[in-house]
Amino acid sequence: MLEICAIASGSNGNCYYIGNNTDAVLIDAGISTKQILARMTERNLDPGKIKALFITHEHSDHLRGARVLSKRLQIPVYITASTYNHAYRKLRPDYPKYFSREEIIKTGSFTIFPIIKQHDAADPCSFRIEHQNHSIGVFTDLGEICDNVKSHINHCDALFLEANYDETMLWEGPYPFYLKKRVASEIGHLSNQQAFNLLNKYTCDNLQCVFLSHISKDNNTPAKAMEAMRPLSKKIKIKIAPRNEASEVWQLY
Repeated sequence: MLEICAIASGSNGNCYYIGNNTDAVLIDAGISTKQILARMTERNLDPGKIKALFITHEHSDHLRGARVLSKRLQIPVYITASTYNHAYRKLRPDYPKYFSREEIIKTGSFTIFPIIKQHDAADPCSFRIEHQNHSIGVFTDLGEICDNVKSHINHCDALFLEANYDETMLWEGPYPFYLKKRVASEIGHLSNQQAFNLLNKYTCDNLQCVFLSHISKDNNTPAKAMEAMRPLSKKIKIKIAPRNEASEVWQLY
């Protein structure tokens, strides 16, 4: 059995949990260690299982809690050298474990596949986490649906998938024009429609559950994101990864 949970998801912080009976990994730690551990406790998730933390890129909403969390739990932080060097100095973990984006990583009972992606960061990557016959994808901060993402998403039984913005809300909203262009660019974020297209065209029949993640506070709503996915809801469980609390824990058997 695998359990997955969005500990935090959004521009205010991101952290995603994947675990089994004995081991677990975290993808990103963009909120404080205190919050991460408290939210895990609320969902009956054991921090003692965590074997490693993996960082997607250097933005603070993905890295903020990594340094303290790694010291508290005595776990390695997997991060590319370029991501480490571009991070704010005070956020850099004390004992980074560098990896390349072409490297397959073994930790505990998991196999981790880094996935090169497009985003406005130094060396961004997504991750696919494999355990026995299951694969979990963590696909947020995607500027475009590139071939790397297409090939890995086709293996996944469950996903944390970005649905960052509603196009109408973005273009009619309060952001300055340069920021609207950045969000919608090939190094920005996925819209609801882009997320739907990715799920509709490139996922496999084994896909059971999708947590819509990194939903913008200003340019989207959970209701709009869910409505965009409604045509898929008969074959896939569609859920929301909330901004300010941990999601429900989803179990895969």
